Amino acid sequence: MTPPHYTPRTFGDRFAYAFVRFLRFFADLFFAKRYGHRAIVLETVASVPGMVGATLTHLRCLRRIEDDKGWIRTLMDEAENERMHLMTFIKIAQPNAFERALVILVQGFFYNAYFLLYLIAPGVAHRVVGYFEEEAYTSYTNYLALIDSGVHANVAAPQIAKDYWKLPADATLRDVVLAVREDEAGHRDVNHGFANELHGGGAQHHPAG
Repeated sequence: MTPPHYTPRTFGDRFAYAFVRFLRFFADLFFAKRYGHRAIVLETVASVPGMVGATLTHLRCLRRIEDDKGWIRTLMDEAENERMHLMTFIKIAQPNAFERALVILVQGFFYNAYFLLYLIAPGVAHRVVGYFEEEAYTSYTNYLALIDSGVHANVAAPQIAKDYWKLPADATLRDVVLAVREDEAGHRDVNHGFANELHGGGAQHHPAG
């Protein structure tokens, strides 16, 4: 199933989409079809926006003495969810020293870039996450295809995943990837909705086609 795609309509949308495609290029370059290792770096980046957005929204609401309308909790839950994705795939993929170093470098770059972007243009920042989650959904769909074709072994799900998603005792990697992909679809819709709301277009996003 092809996930809904938000068609870029403004300069900010096009910038967000180009930035995410730039990140996708390097993910493809470094990891190709090694989706377990790819997921580790992907989720390291994905864990950043929710916490940055929650922090800056919290501070803005304090300055303006206004209600956050539930945004802070939603963004913190997103950050926690993405962190659990990371912890799960670390158990599955067992990253080597190079990949752990890459995680530190990528997170350092992305955190500072995203923090500045959210300060300047929070709507564009949420659009970045919306597109990022579109790419994540596609990546996990490809991962599922490789599991189903036997390229990747459908190993037993780690206990941390069983506990977090309430999976059955005999759950496998395929079950984990399905659960993670569903999470990413939710984050995609929330962040495109937040971007639309900040741009005055309401919370409904407009899939292509």
